[in-house]
Amino acid sequence: MAATVVDRVRRLADATGLLADGALVLLSGGRDSVCLLDVAVALAGPDRVRALHVDHGLRPDSAADAEHCADLCGTLGVGLTVHRLTPPGTGAGNVQAWAREERYAAAGREAAARALAAVTAHTASDQVETVLYRLAASPGRRALLGMPARGTVVARPLLAVTREQTGEYCAARGLAVRDDPGNDDPRFARSRVRHGLLPALRAVHPAAEQNVLRTVELLRDEAAVLDAAVAGLLDGQDAVAVARLAAAPPALARLVVRHLAEAATGGLCARAPGRLDELLALRDGALDLGDGARAEVRDGVLRIGRTPPLPPR
Repeated sequence: MAATVVDRVRRLADATGLLADGALVLLSGGRDSVCLLDVAVALAGPDRVRALHVDHGLRPDSAADAEHCADLCGTLGVGLTVHRLTPPGTGAGNVQAWAREERYAAAGREAAARALAAVTAHTASDQVETVLYRLAASPGRRALLGMPARGTVVARPLLAVTREQTGEYCAARGLAVRDDPGNDDPRFARSRVRHGLLPALRAVHPAAEQNVLRTVELLRDEAAVLDAAVAGLLDGQDAVAVARLAAAPPALARLVVRHLAEAATGGLCARAPGRLDELLALRDGALDLGDGARAEVRDGVLRIGRTPPLPPR
């Protein structure tokens, strides 16, 4: 099984070049990231691999995770950076989102400083859970595209490997791992997807997860065609004539609105496409689209920018 996992990751890495220039592995100490670190060392060599452990300080025993990561890196001959955070106070909002943003920010800084590509241990199992969660929480095609193998901040060399396989890999290699109890906490949506929704889908069809993954592959191929259509309608501009938008098929027009909104804000704007009819009816004026985007129509041309901050009281 260990050889199978190595072969899977080697094929993905060879096809995408994810480890061509070395790798900064985001190492939590769990089986997925331990597997990734060991495979990265096998493929690229310890001198071209480094690990980053982010201690969010959210659990009393989190320091033990850092110690475990240090022991593992010592065994594999890999350098380790530990980044410790002070958790936000109560009422700070989505703590998981905060942890993810801080982790990726640290990864971006460390990867840039060391001229390495940051890689995470997201697996095929994580991909299925992500698609199902986004489908439930956010309408639209984007929800079904899942996580890309190469993102803007991190790459994901294990997307062809399941969580079960990373566990078997670690067992076969004699690699100790630490489990995060938060992964089984029903207070978190991802845990409810993993332990409630996925078993229900498997009961409907045993190949449910494989079918979700295949759907992601097909939709990513189709997304490239749609992106080309959006680029053709915009013709290199960051604005579009309202008349031209109205003449386009509604599905394409919605994609253009989403593209302009997300280009302006730098984030996801899931609500913007749903305002298409209002935009087409808008004469000279402005319309807040949500998610930090504001549309303005002047002389029959639509432009989308950031929503200006509220004036001070």
